[in-house]
Amino acid sequence: MTDAYRLDCESAAADCRFIVQSEKESEAVELASDHMQEVHGQEVTDDELRTEHLETV
Repeated sequence: MTDAYRLDCESAAADCRFIVQSEKESEAVELASDHMQEVHGQEVTDDELRTEHLETV
């Protein structure tokens, strides 16, 4: 069974329900980073997303 990588924006921004899920870790991180910058105006590093918000499902 293939792992998937999931980032739930609610863990970073309490009022947001945006969820990214992908079989590719790099794609999930990139999409979440773009979302955080475009929607919330927050600059979040890839490492921060990986260590604090990324889940393997």
